[in-house]
Amino acid sequence: MTVINRDHYLKQLVKSQFNGRVKVITGIRRCGKSFLLSTIYRAHLLKSGVSNDCIIDIDLEKREHASLRNPELLYDYVLQHVASPQKHYVFVDEIQLSYRVKRDEIDEELVPPEDRDLLYTTFYDVLNDLIGRENIDVYVTGSNSKMLSSDIITNFRDRATQIHMWPLSFSEFLDFADMDQSAAWAEYLVYGGMPLAVLASTETERETYLKGLFRSMYQADIVERYGIDNTFALEQLTKELASAVGSLTNPEKLANTLNTVAHAGISNKTVKRYLDALEDSFLFSKAERYDVRGKRYFDYPTKFYAVDTGLRNAWLNFRQIEETHLMENVIYNELRMRGYSVDVGAVRVRESRDGKRRDGMQEIDFVVNRGHERFYIQSAWRLEGEEKREQELRPLLKTGDSFRKIVVVGGSQHPWTDDRGITYVGVIPFLLDPAILG
Repeated sequence: MTVINRDHYLKQLVKSQFNGRVKVITGIRRCGKSFLLSTIYRAHLLKSGVSNDCIIDIDLEKREHASLRNPELLYDYVLQHVASPQKHYVFVDEIQLSYRVKRDEIDEELVPPEDRDLLYTTFYDVLNDLIGRENIDVYVTGSNSKMLSSDIITNFRDRATQIHMWPLSFSEFLDFADMDQSAAWAEYLVYGGMPLAVLASTETERETYLKGLFRSMYQADIVERYGIDNTFALEQLTKELASAVGSLTNPEKLANTLNTVAHAGISNKTVKRYLDALEDSFLFSKAERYDVRGKRYFDYPTKFYAVDTGLRNAWLNFRQIEETHLMENVIYNELRMRGYSVDVGAVRVRESRDGKRRDGMQEIDFVVNRGHERFYIQSAWRLEGEEKREQELRPLLKTGDSFRKIVVVGGSQHPWTDDRGITYVGVIPFLLDPAILG
């Protein structure tokens, strides 16, 4: 069996062993969460001396485990398999498939309306109980952000460690690909890093697999989970977002486009709901627009980036392979994988043209933050000519602060810094060397 190593995530799992918290692994479906737990992490545990009998692996998608979607039956099943005092590792795959069940022992009439949740047992209740036991370490995977990411602190009572998993990064892809860096970069831009697409032996197989993922899995999941009845509009919205990755937009603009071009018959409110569903399923990530000097966020417009360039290209039938936008998308995903928060920067710039002074907002592709760190990054496939160079540099030079400023260009250019303190680096070394950001 071919194994693509996911050392970045394995290290996080090892570091969090028996830390008294539920390990919650989130990410888009088919990005490798199950394989990480059931194959890579299991192999690590066995190599470390853990007995196979002490690893309890439950996949709620499988028919044989379907009954365990009932949290009370799940609880009983786990306890039956941890009878010995040895340390046990419990893996529960696709935990969002678990449903809540009514508690018979509570009199409904005695529970006030604001406390109705007390009438039900959920998987949160079960997992919170299990992690309170000294010999049980719990790991779960999930493909729905609202059910897991946004509610982790509340529902796990601040007793959860979240590990968000992405498709293969370029570095992970290169470790597996049998080709030089430039050839690997060209292939990664087109086909991305979904593990089964990477493992496919031909381009035709990759394209067929990626095209089928949205309709057979993602769209079906979204339609069922969010009760979406206009599947045509959802598909058209997905294509529009994919076509315009890295472009500023808003629900009103998207609705107008869909109704004018595709006759989708969709309202602004419905577009907003569909956008939330696409984000919650991890298909797209939203970057907010941030006023760098004014230190405030704008409500709209925002940018959306696809979780994977291969999926993005498949949604468009591989007809819009635009290096400029795809490189920007890859850089955004890489920064998010490394744990940074990423916004779109807006800087007010005053210019003189034809003897007149004009004020306008100019864009910095990425305002990158983590703790006290901040970087400003421009993504520019090519910097051809002085005018293009100054266009990219102008907003960087008007931020009014001394945070580091970087221009990422296409190719393999080694990093260098000009006399204004701006660093230039090729996208390939930028993606392969985290130390470039310091």
